[in-house]
Amino acid sequence: MRELVEDTLKALGKYSPDAANLILGTIAQESAFGKYRKQLGNGPALGICQIEPDTFNDCVVNYLNFRHELKRKVLEVSGVDSFNANDLYLNDRLSICICRVKYMRNSEAIPNTIEGYANYWKKYYNSEDGKGKPEEFIENFHRFVV
Repeated sequence: MRELVEDTLKALGKYSPDAANLILGTIAQESAFGKYRKQLGNGPALGICQIEPDTFNDCVVNYLNFRHELKRKVLEVSGVDSFNANDLYLNDRLSICICRVKYMRNSEAIPNTIEGYANYWKKYYNSEDGKGKPEEFIENFHRFVV
């Protein structure tokens, strides 16, 4: 999984060791490192990063559509001709790209510790209203990533 994440981010031109670790931690927390490709409990989230279709579409319409070069790179790296949230289910590169885009939409720098990744994930990915807890992220990071 690390190789896939790092290769995808490098091809996208958005790689850093901390970005890779943040996304690996997100995959560990959200899908048990790719075990679940559809949200448990009939939720809408899809893929290894468990991205909801509304979030996917928001990233495309309100972010990528205004960044033409990044949009072109996401399409190229993920191997799709157009954006469709249903592709998240099996297209891991697309999930990684959109996960990275979601994190890019805020101006706070990515931290460089596991605890920092956990809090960043909670604030910018899971949200304050989300059910996930930073402690779970840390536990899953140690279980799957380290």
